[in-house]
Amino acid sequence: MSPTLIDEGEQASLAQHGMWITEQMGCGGRVYHMPLAIRFDGPLDVDRLLAACHDVVRAHPQLAAALAERDGVVRLVPAAVPPPIGFEDASGFEDAGREPGELVDREASLALDLGTGPAARFTVFRLAPERHLLVFVAHHAVFDGMSKDILVRDLAGAYAGLPSPALPLTYGEAVERENTRVAELLGDAAEFWRGRWQDRQDLRLPGLSGVSTRAADGDAVDFALPADLAVAADKMGVTRFELVLAAVHTLLAAYGNEGAAVAVDLSTRTEETRGHIGLFVNELPVPAPAPGGTFAEFAHTVRDELRATYRFREVPLARAVGGVSPRTALTPVSVSYRRRDGSAPEFPGVEASVDWMSFNHAVRGTLHLQVVDAPDGVAARLQFNPLVLDRSGCETVAEDLLALLRALAAAPDADVADLPLPSPLEPSFARAGEPAPSARAGEADAVPYLAEVGEIWREVLGMPEIGPDEDLFDLGGHSLSITQIIAKVRERMDVELSFDVFFDEPTITGIAAEIARLREEAC
Repeated sequence: MSPTLIDEGEQASLAQHGMWITEQMGCGGRVYHMPLAIRFDGPLDVDRLLAACHDVVRAHPQLAAALAERDGVVRLVPAAVPPPIGFEDASGFEDAGREPGELVDREASLALDLGTGPAARFTVFRLAPERHLLVFVAHHAVFDGMSKDILVRDLAGAYAGLPSPALPLTYGEAVERENTRVAELLGDAAEFWRGRWQDRQDLRLPGLSGVSTRAADGDAVDFALPADLAVAADKMGVTRFELVLAAVHTLLAAYGNEGAAVAVDLSTRTEETRGHIGLFVNELPVPAPAPGGTFAEFAHTVRDELRATYRFREVPLARAVGGVSPRTALTPVSVSYRRRDGSAPEFPGVEASVDWMSFNHAVRGTLHLQVVDAPDGVAARLQFNPLVLDRSGCETVAEDLLALLRALAAAPDADVADLPLPSPLEPSFARAGEPAPSARAGEADAVPYLAEVGEIWREVLGMPEIGPDEDLFDLGGHSLSITQIIAKVRERMDVELSFDVFFDEPTITGIAAEIARLREEAC
């Protein structure tokens, strides 16, 4: 059956809820814009392609959804502004010496609004009579890496006049089932992460001047991984992804990062959701011990840790442990690795080529390795935050990683000690200390509201006692907790809190002071 958004709104997934909170705090923006470009050569029927875009939106209503908070629960509702689907004549664009990539950049920079829509947009550009470019951009809250393949497949099918593939369940039904599984796993996940998760912000990389786990304008270094990496992985008895992840850990350790965790995007799709466009991914940290012995032995250690993590791949880390504040990256260094089957899209009468790695020119942390593994090659991109890591430093990281992978491809049984690894780096910047305690504006006025705010916190967090200056995130609070606190304050105290205050003052005293300030302003 084809899913629809029911009138009262389906509950958003935990991943969508976390992303919505991050956006509400002003920490998302362009980093969540996911562009995809398809180039057509030949006599394209533009009207037919635009109609196919409409068909895809009807088949995948996530693309026409918005997120709205209702009584402390974030729900999917039909967007007030549906996805724009349009045509623009850009004839002569290339003849003027300009690159089609500029059109992709322009579209990726346009606003997407999770509250009202649009959450996605399609634009067909005519570059020449028989040369066109379709640029699609969607918010990550309704789209993920595997959704790219589904979108292209369904667009090609609709253009060819084929019916949209039937989906076995609605997105809301999928969320309900996932939430049930998360609830069942939560206790075990908390125990699993208790001995593994450390929220470390120290890092050593060439050219590094700081560390970030927040979204920023980004730059990138592109390269291709060795073609014979698959053979080496087979000889080691691991997947290519596991080999690359172990290589990243080995390189970080060589730079002097002991016990650093690397955050990895893990798919949460099930057999029932394989055909859905939507957000089915969860970022989780994968720690590793110091590399030693043969690289193959170390790769198996990383593999075992990764596969142990798979059991909890649907459980957001912030739901299982305390102290994880809303952010766009769990750790300063992260990895996403996606395998494609390599099938080319077939649009009747034209040749179509897809840029599967269109860049949004934003980065969610300090350094992110993106890999797309296809039969025609393994493309890689290091995305970096130029405010804390300079280009030459990122290029050095790329060169060091390539040198390591080439050596492993040539000698899969090599000892770690024999691999071409860089020398350890000295810390390149000093970590700022904790700010000295200072009087908070309006703190004295907070006193009349401490009891009521404290009661709300105890209800939401399910705790009998909470100190007025205890940190929400250290207490195990997360994005859902923030939403519920805001809803209860609105209902009982007739005050609309902003999400930003939970970044600045995530304590009972801080929230009570903000309520006092807002009431004083309203007088």
